[in-house]
Amino acid sequence: MIISTSVLAELTQALPQLRQQLYFKSSLTALSHAMEDQVLAGTEHPLVIASFQRERFYRQEAHRYKRIAERTSHTYVLAAPETDFKNSSGYYETIAFDPRDSLSQEWHLVVIGQQYTICLVCRERTLPVDNGSTSSSTNAEMDPSRRFEGIWTFDRQVGYKAAELLLERILTYRPELADKIEQARETYGITTAASQTLSNQAALSYVDPDPFVQRLVTYLQAGQYKLLKAYRSITAQEQKERLVNSITVAIRQSLDPEEILQVAVEELGQAMEVCRCLIYRAQATDETATINHEFLAGKGGSMAGQTLPLQQDNPLFQEVLKRRERVYVANTQTDKRLTKTAKQTASGASLKRLFKQYSITSLLMVPVLYQGRLLGMVELHNCGEMSHEWKDDDLALVDAIATQVGVALIQAEAYANLEDLNQQLAALDRTRSNLVAITGHELRTPLSTIQVCLESLAQEPDMSLELRQVMLNTALTDAERMRKLVQDFLTLSRLESGRVEWHPEVLSLPECVELALSNIRARRSEAERPKIITQVPKSLPLVRVDGEWLVEVLAKLLDNACKFTPPNGQVTITAQQLPDAPVLKVTVADTGRGIETNRLETVFDRFYQEEGALRRTTGGTGLGLAICRQIVNSWDGEIWAESSGKDRGSQFHFTVPVASGDSEPTTSLLNSGRSLVGYQPSTTRPQFQRTNAKKG
Repeated sequence: MIISTSVLAELTQALPQLRQQLYFKSSLTALSHAMEDQVLAGTEHPLVIASFQRERFYRQEAHRYKRIAERTSHTYVLAAPETDFKNSSGYYETIAFDPRDSLSQEWHLVVIGQQYTICLVCRERTLPVDNGSTSSSTNAEMDPSRRFEGIWTFDRQVGYKAAELLLERILTYRPELADKIEQARETYGITTAASQTLSNQAALSYVDPDPFVQRLVTYLQAGQYKLLKAYRSITAQEQKERLVNSITVAIRQSLDPEEILQVAVEELGQAMEVCRCLIYRAQATDETATINHEFLAGKGGSMAGQTLPLQQDNPLFQEVLKRRERVYVANTQTDKRLTKTAKQTASGASLKRLFKQYSITSLLMVPVLYQGRLLGMVELHNCGEMSHEWKDDDLALVDAIATQVGVALIQAEAYANLEDLNQQLAALDRTRSNLVAITGHELRTPLSTIQVCLESLAQEPDMSLELRQVMLNTALTDAERMRKLVQDFLTLSRLESGRVEWHPEVLSLPECVELALSNIRARRSEAERPKIITQVPKSLPLVRVDGEWLVEVLAKLLDNACKFTPPNGQVTITAQQLPDAPVLKVTVADTGRGIETNRLETVFDRFYQEEGALRRTTGGTGLGLAICRQIVNSWDGEIWAESSGKDRGSQFHFTVPVASGDSEPTTSLLNSGRSLVGYQPSTTRPQFQRTNAKKG
């Protein structure tokens, strides 16, 4: 059977003149021990009824009630069973009530003697928790600061009524004790009629409580309040330490500054219990700052993504920058710094409107510094009508967090720089390895051939003229190969070091294409090269670039396409004007080997070899595309590659700036006999003289 009615409620309903008092658990423990000690120290044989909330609380006092049972046969102990507590009649009567009974929330001890009566009837106060339910003794069973409401008195009338209510509960759970309980009622005069007439006789048997007990209760209550205050202080300190530790752990676990800032803003906002907490990156020279990290707990609205002014229109930021310490604004609507700025500049008024829009009443700004260098800002906002003042401990905590954030940002920045440096070193190491492998291969092979040919010519005087000519042609071919290698090195070195003197001029793109094609035809026979198709309209607008270097780009792209396309393949040159920019886009497409999609950017690196340095089926230094990129970048153009994958061909695109509408061609490249930058002029095409062209 479950009884939901509280004994305390029934008692106060029967005796409405009673006034409840607040007790702490430690106080009730002291009072209970005093009442039990009075029974043990006296000579009477009183009625003792004790109600414990749980069996575990009873077990702590079981030895005392064995001693009490030696004094009186009318000892009754009630508790909610947890292990072995049950209804029994041993040293004293034990009554096990249902854990869902209202007694599980109450604490009772009633002593009825011939000369005195002491009554303690209390019920634990329930406290709200986060989910809207209530917290009882099960949530903090050993907490000495648990609070109870109830009655503690020597009044016999109250004691009799409480005893009567508890005896009825005992009968409910143990009806077999009806005779014994009736005997207790007659022995101690606990009857309804008797309790009603005791109000006139109470003075005759009333015993004044010991003043020491009163002082003890007062001392315990005062001490309990001090202890509760100390607990709150310790809890607050623990929260602050947890906050610092959580941010420290985040710094150790991650070097991502964005993740660190998000953890810091969340933890700090919760610890400070503000409506809004912001952390944003800002340096002394920044004009504005964008809010990317925010903790929001109030109704002021989110400021994420908002852009804040920082310079002359933000006096608070300027004050932080000047003093290098935190700045506090008690009221953003009346602060003289904001009011003065709002009158002087429109941006200052905008800043004040921003505070009003997001209900910012009080503001705390703490700089994130590292060795005097400003890295960012921490802001705490109080929203509402009342201003807010932060305590010294809170300010010290925010300063400590700002310091931690500063260290984290510097560490993340140093790590990022180290990563970049490592990548650069790795790239340099790859370049060095490729340089050694390529130059060793490209130089050693032609040198060996030249040496063999020359030795054969020197040691074989009777060699036929036809064979001598073959030897000489082979040596000349490999010498040209070595010259190209050295020329590519020198060209790239000049481009990267900025030692090239550019001479832009107005040119016709089709003429540049024809000049590049003539070079390809001169170097590769028709049987060796794929079919080359030119689709460059003569109606295209003129371009303004250095002609020699434009021909160099076209020649290298065509040479690259022919190198990796079989003779039965096709190379196509196209050009068109882009509608949204004053540039021409030139494309050299082939049906050859193709490029893997993950290497479309890598092919422009120095010494890049698609097959590896020593496993190549085609010659070359791996510098051609790197030279093309340097040249195209010189006129602020773009160059990129596209391919659908291996054996699906490739397309190389680059842009050339268009000359103004009224420009005339500076000269004709085809008629000038101009040579390419990277190639020695042939005997049939004289060297181009720069004096024939107008310098840009």
